[in-house]
Amino acid sequence: MGVVAVGLAGCSAAVGKNVAHTTHSHSARAKTHTTKPTASAAPDPAMSHLATAEPAASPMPSPTLTPVPAGTVVAQGDVASPKGSIHYHYRVVANGDNTFSVQYSNFTSTVPIPVSVTLIDIPPRVGDGLTWHGVGDHVLGGPTTSPTGSTASLGSEDQPSYLKALVTYSSVASADGVPVELGPNKVLAVNAVTWNVPARSTNVHPVDHGVRTYAAGKVTATTSSGAPESYLIAPGDITSVVAERFGISVQDLIWLNANLQVFGDQQYLYEGTTLNLDPDRT
Repeated sequence: MGVVAVGLAGCSAAVGKNVAHTTHSHSARAKTHTTKPTASAAPDPAMSHLATAEPAASPMPSPTLTPVPAGTVVAQGDVASPKGSIHYHYRVVANGDNTFSVQYSNFTSTVPIPVSVTLIDIPPRVGDGLTWHGVGDHVLGGPTTSPTGSTASLGSEDQPSYLKALVTYSSVASADGVPVELGPNKVLAVNAVTWNVPARSTNVHPVDHGVRTYAAGKVTATTSSGAPESYLIAPGDITSVVAERFGISVQDLIWLNANLQVFGDQQYLYEGTTLNLDPDRT
């Protein structure tokens, strides 16, 4: 998942699609700054550093996210290529540690090439050439009339529901002697994936308590339950005050946004960038 940069107003930074669990280890919930800073001069961006949570008088529990139980099936379906030459069944299963695996079964193929499969966010069309091999790229096998099975890992992907298509494609090494439609990376079948990933329980529950000085940005998206999902940083926003606005600690905010970068002793945030507030997207 991506890195969120933070610093003084007037600066800018890019934000990634996903935000991974932070590698920070904190034993206490942060307290809010009582002395408000001034921003009369723009500091040197070269002095940017990781956000940190100040120790609190009364230690609070660290943020947690309970994994989907092991063995939970979150997606499944049957695949048949348009010409009926390739068939198999797939199901995506939770591993119980915030990762997932795809189990393939009953694979048969009459095409004279090796066939692979992957999950992709934007569905291609049959006949297209893949330029990106997606998530969980896996070789199903060559021509066979005896049903076979195999399993592929989705790696560190802990929220796969944005992957909208299961794509079957040619993994032949060379186009020599192969029909154009079966050439390397040619898409042979595209299947829409219907996900049913249960919400993971957490002890971090952001609630927007309203705009305030040093936390004057806006919520740009909400979850299905109406909770704030993302926040656009305004000029002069400060880490501790933004956390206070949403009723969470700085430790929680860091956990929601891995490798959170700040600027200056007061931990300013970069204007115009977006923070994740949804624990299920960490």
